[in-house]
Amino acid sequence: MKVLAPIVLATAASAHTIFTSLEVGGVNQGTGNGVRVPSYNGPVEDVTSNSIACNGPPNPTSPTSKVITVQAGEDVTAIWRYMLSTTGSAPNDIMDSSHKGPTLAYLKKVNDATSDSGVGGGWFKIQEDGFNNGVWGTEKVINGKGRHTIRIPKCIAPGQYLLRAEMIALHGAGNYPGAQFYQECAQINVVGGTGAKTPTNTVSFPGAYKGSDPGVKISIYWPPVTNYIVPGPSVFTC
Repeated sequence: MKVLAPIVLATAASAHTIFTSLEVGGVNQGTGNGVRVPSYNGPVEDVTSNSIACNGPPNPTSPTSKVITVQAGEDVTAIWRYMLSTTGSAPNDIMDSSHKGPTLAYLKKVNDATSDSGVGGGWFKIQEDGFNNGVWGTEKVINGKGRHTIRIPKCIAPGQYLLRAEMIALHGAGNYPGAQFYQECAQINVVGGTGAKTPTNTVSFPGAYKGSDPGVKISIYWPPVTNYIVPGPSVFTC
């Protein structure tokens, strides 16, 4: 395994991914409609960069005027693709299978989802899938045709939010920088939320992750991973 790891890294260096569209109620809203997509599929590796929030330079995103209505308590699906033009019919159309790591999702309540940059505080985690029973969260998305299921909490207040979907690839994370962060933000309007609970364990982007975090700086090849700590705060629940 020690010998094969550099080969894996070399062949997978350019196999990136983009959160291209959001599916709500079984209906895909369309590529770039309500999701700020970049033209380039590269990662962010600097956790102190403002681009760690909703992507950005060196991968500038395109603005979108659409705000997607989402019912509190329902599942939405972030759709990941290797490039904006790929279909997701095969695993490599999503992200190279060597890109193992967690999937995560965050929300941030905002006044105007179309103009808020996402940079700064107020983010709370609503989903994570790390390493369970020998399977990484990214593997489930890669093998599931790019579908990343996220439940919108029923107890949050109604209003506009940024939904930040993220996949972290750890194939080069033995040193920092090395982990690859892929994230884009969808602009949503949550309706039907009860407002019964306000998230208190919120974080900032940048700030939520550190280069020394055990979930950011880690060798996943050797020694074998037995316990993985997903970076960021605990998951908010109702």
